[in-house]
Amino acid sequence: MAEFSSTMANCNISSSSTPGTSLDPSGVVPVAMLSICFLLGFAGNIAVIILKPNWENMSSLSQSLMLNLAVSDLLCMLTIPLLITFGLSPWTLGLVSCKLVTYLIYCSARGSCFTVTAMSIQRYLQVVHFERRLHEVEAWQLLVPLWLGSMILSIPALVVQNVDDDKHWIHCKPHYSSEGQRIAVVFTGFLVGFVAFFVIAFSYIGLYRKVNRAAFFNNPQTTRLIISIVVTVCVLRMPYYAMNIVEIAAVSLNNKPLLRFCEDNFGTFASVPFVNSPVNPLLYAFTFNRFFTLCQKMLNV
Repeated sequence: MAEFSSTMANCNISSSSTPGTSLDPSGVVPVAMLSICFLLGFAGNIAVIILKPNWENMSSLSQSLMLNLAVSDLLCMLTIPLLITFGLSPWTLGLVSCKLVTYLIYCSARGSCFTVTAMSIQRYLQVVHFERRLHEVEAWQLLVPLWLGSMILSIPALVVQNVDDDKHWIHCKPHYSSEGQRIAVVFTGFLVGFVAFFVIAFSYIGLYRKVNRAAFFNNPQTTRLIISIVVTVCVLRMPYYAMNIVEIAAVSLNNKPLLRFCEDNFGTFASVPFVNSPVNPLLYAFTFNRFFTLCQKMLNV
């Protein structure tokens, strides 16, 4: 999920003639969506950190994962005001800030994505394979490599992100040295995100099948929750991954009209995954009791 570095850079919010004179309609949707995400995501993740819902029912590992998810989503939300501000006005903070802000977006978004992936694997092992030794795993043993992976995989943002002055507007946006570099960066982001999506979907589909086969445990609410998680992940991620594939095809085929379409609409597609941050507390933190009950009943069979 850390594929949002050029979200606002590609929104085309600025006028094509003079800075700040008009608002391109193509930028309205990303700005509105990001604004709503910020308001809901900031409040929701702060609530998780302060209220710690269902904390008493969680293992120390689950608590750490839940807190890590809230913190990473909150970090992602804190970058949104900058994205909106410098989508509506020229980037004035310089090259170093451009790279660092983008890198923070990548790290926080990938941290959130990897945390959700780890939680899906944890629940899959607990419910499907009755794994009882997960409580022996120390949180740092999971979180340290998780964040190291996020930071390493976000390094391309430091390499390609640049300040672009097109004489009408100053953008903080990717600047690729070659078509090969562009394909490599976009494909790497797509591959990491898609693998995470596949693991999440596989885990919850396996969990769903296990629940349906358990005649002693018939809880429609839990079934709906599992379906909601899978559908939400699919709806919020697949459009962006589809745009990645279209962009790679456009660059490979040197199809300029298709590439222009990607650049004109990338902001809208890239803003959709930000919805994960306000939705995550509802799907995970505030619904943990259902999975806790499910695990307890199945492990006690």
